[in-house]
Formats: sequence, C-alpha cells, structure tokens
Amino acid sequence: MRLQDARRDHYRRLAKDQGYRSRAAYKLKQLDDSYRLLKKGYRVVDIGCAPGGWVQVAAEHVGPTGRVVGIDLKEVEPVANAIILQGSITDPLTPARIADALGEGNERSVADVVLSDLAPNISGMWEVDHARQIDLTRSALALAKSILRQGGSAVFKVFEGEFLKELKAEMTAAGFQKVLVSKPSASRQESSELYLVCLNFAKN
Repeated sequence: MRLQDARRDHYRRLAKDQGYRSRAAYKLKQLDDSYRLLKKGYRVVDIGCAPGGWVQVAAEHVGPTGRVVGIDLKEVEPVANAIILQGSITDPLTPARIADALGEGNERSVADVVLSDLAPNISGMWEVDHARQIDLTRSALALAKSILRQGGSAVFKVFEGEFLKELKAEMTAAGFQKVLVSKPSASRQESSELYLVCLNFAKN
C-alpha cells in the first residue's frame, strides 16, 4: 500500500472509530493544534459544512457556552450543539440568517471564527477547477467579512495554482493582519489542497 493510501485509510478509520462524519475532521483538529483557532465560548460559522465533520469538531471545542452555525446547499443531518442552515452563501439573506442563528438567546450576533472547506465539483481540468475554487473562496471571504468580529480569524480551503498569490493579497486587503499557508498532515500530501489561515481581522 502506498504511503498516501495508508494515511488516508488511517484517518478514515479514526473518523469511524471516534464518531466523526468525515476524515476531514482531522484537518481542522490539526489546524487548531497549530493556530489555536477554537476556544471555549467562541461563536463559529462553518461555510459549506456538509457532511458535518468540521461542525462536530468546532462544537466540541467551543463547548456549551459557545455556538456553532453551519451552512450548506445540501441538507445536513443535525449535529449536537450546533445549528445547521440550508442555503447559498451568495444569497443576500444569508448573512442575516447566520447573524440571527449566532445571536439566538444572546446579544452577540457576530462570529469569532469563520471556517470554509468549500470545493467545486471537480472536472479534471486543473485550470478550470483551480479558477472555480478561487471563486468559491472569494464568495466565502465576502460572507466572512460581513459576519466576523474585529480581531476574528478565518480558515479558507484553496487549491495551489496561479491565482493563489493574488487571493492571499485579497485576504490582506480585506483586513486580515496575517495570512498563513498551511497543509495539515491529514490532507492527502499529493493533492494541491492548502488552507489559508487568516488572523486578527480588522473591519474596514
């Protein structure tokens, strides 16, 4: 068995054994280990949350005093201690829906952290897939800017390629004081998948 296949099987088995809906849960766990993104009491929004693995991890970390809101085009099975919304991130009503969910029973209707593991349907044509993924991330960034608190953080999945440098510059221009590139070991090492970890948001 190839090393990457063994690693993939390892995280798939772990997810099954530990009750996570996808092996991707370990990507977020490893990102949080590195950057301490998720804290008790935090309010977290997960964009493109299906099947719910990241929502599960976030809910564990923020605890009962925090709040996790996930949104996806697909219907997602309920997750304990989280609110799941169905809809498009480009819908003009989505920021208000998320704010309402974050502030339910609490005056705080802004997010401490925004997570995006969005990816397009893969066509197999690399230039097309990379461009589509960048567009998705730009939509996620626009939503994050509208719901993130001053000093908040965000994580965006990206594909390595010619538009990545430009996208990083857009993250900085959007108000993030630090934009770091990370590849968790739970990601397939032969894939072009990376994550932009964006810290200390300053609202413009």
